[in-house]
Amino acid sequence: MRFNTIRSLYHQSSSFLSRGYSSGFSNIQQFHVQGVTSCLYKTENNALPWTCRNTMTHRSTMAAELLIFLNDKKSLSTQATTQVRKVGAQVSMTSPGFVYEPYAPREPIPFWKRYFTRTGWTRTKEDIKSELKSAYAIAKLRKSGYSKNQFYKEAVELYREINTLIANGDKTSLRKAVTENMFSALKNEIKQRESIWSNLYWELVEPIVKIRTLRARMIGVDKNDLNKAFIQLTLEFLTKEKFEAYDSKGAVVAGDKNKEVLVRSIWVFEKSLFHTGAHWRLCGRIKV
Repeated sequence: MRFNTIRSLYHQSSSFLSRGYSSGFSNIQQFHVQGVTSCLYKTENNALPWTCRNTMTHRSTMAAELLIFLNDKKSLSTQATTQVRKVGAQVSMTSPGFVYEPYAPREPIPFWKRYFTRTGWTRTKEDIKSELKSAYAIAKLRKSGYSKNQFYKEAVELYREINTLIANGDKTSLRKAVTENMFSALKNEIKQRESIWSNLYWELVEPIVKIRTLRARMIGVDKNDLNKAFIQLTLEFLTKEKFEAYDSKGAVVAGDKNKEVLVRSIWVFEKSLFHTGAHWRLCGRIKV
């Protein structure tokens, strides 16, 4: 009985999404800071659905809940070693310690192949499942007061702050803006860079060219309480930056701070839904 109910709900959501997939999922709203646009980068066909209507959000939430907590092969709470901090006699989880389902661009496939071949149907099923997970994560995030435009402003500020701290080698301040695993990686990165260059100049040219969300994921730590979870948002930044590196004598050995360079970055930000005063932190960077 339970299996039939789950299968029925899944087919309902899949049928609904199939009818609106080509239109609803391709209409991603991109946010261009202060109206600046760029023709240097093409938007991918696969878009995320959190700009869709309430009906779609309701269906997506229902199906995503089934997908995440009933159909997954193993519980997210046991998927990786978590980072914890002892507080008195209690143990408080500060971060899952990994990027859940890291974003990777997918090659576009023609319409006929998507809907009239076995491999196309498999790809469509995977895409729909991915979009459902993103929609569900955003729906949960909105309940905590999430605003896309406000978050984008905060993300740009974090992007500038973290890059500046890395350039200055300020590990003390950097620790507060990133997760524990990310801090360990950045600390090693700074150490290696300082062995080559003594000083570094970095500047973000504002307004930035473009920012958009590529993926959203929720990591549950207790499947009996959906509010005990972390949200990870993967953002793409297209920015103009200035860079110059110096040796121990102050001579320029790389870059030119008078020239602007177009840079594409993909960062993953993380926030707890169950910690009081939780804020967004960098938890990963994806190579492009």
